[in-house]
Formats: sequence, C-alpha cells, structure tokens
Amino acid sequence: HCQMIKDLSACLLGQNLRVDCRYENKTDNPLTYEFSITKDNRKHVIHSTISVSENIYRSRANVTMHKNLVCLYLQSFTTSDEGIYMCELKATNDYTGNQIKNITVIKDKLEKCAGFSLLIQNTSWLLLLLLSLPLLQAVDFVSL
Repeated sequence: HCQMIKDLSACLLGQNLRVDCRYENKTDNPLTYEFSITKDNRKHVIHSTISVSENIYRSRANVTMHKNLVCLYLQSFTTSDEGIYMCELKATNDYTGNQIKNITVIKDKLEKCAGFSLLIQNTSWLLLLLLSLPLLQAVDFVSL
C-alpha cells in the first residue's frame, strides 16, 4: 500500500519557489501531504492537509496535485526562506507510516524551472493556443 516518494526537487519560477514531490502511487486512497521547512533547528509548516500551516506562510503558499506529483508554490521567495524543505506524504488507511524526503534550498544555488514543467501547469493555455492555430491560419488565408 505504501506511497513511495521517488524524487524531491526545487526550482525558481520567477520570484517564486516551486518544490516538486514526485511519488509512486500504489493505492487509490486519498493522499495527505505536508510541506515544511527546518531553519534554526525549528520545523515550520508551510502547507499541509496533515497539520496546521503557520500564519507567515498561509498567504504565500499553495499546493497543486497532479498524477504522482504534489507541487508546493511559495510566492516572493527570499534568502530568509532558505532551509531544509521537507515533503511528507501519507495515504489514508496506510499503516506503513509516512513517506518523508528532504531537500536543502539555497536561493543562489536554485535553477530556473524547466519550460516543460511550466507547460504542465498552464496546460489549458497551451491547449487553447493549439486549438486556435487553424483559426489563425484561416484568418491569414482570408486576408490574402
């Protein structure tokens, strides 16, 4: 039954931090998650369905869930947000315990998020563009 976290990565999306927590889905049970940061030897919950998020992160953080991927977005990322980020996953009625992975995030060492992952988030925009191509070609043809 266990949800296995396969990969944890972080990148910059403009001024925002994105942390991708990829997992292997072995059950249809609902998935709960928690993203936290450890800095100054203290754990701070950023966004969670397991426990309560801290006030300082509530307005800046949101999470999206895709198939086998939970993404944390933290707006206006600065050096004060540096630390050890943790992704914790647990499937409902899974008694094997929570899956946890850590990644150290330092602003100067972060890479920009790859273009492909941007497309995943903006699929509707991309789909609209692809669907409108024939129309654009038709308009071009008529203007000749």
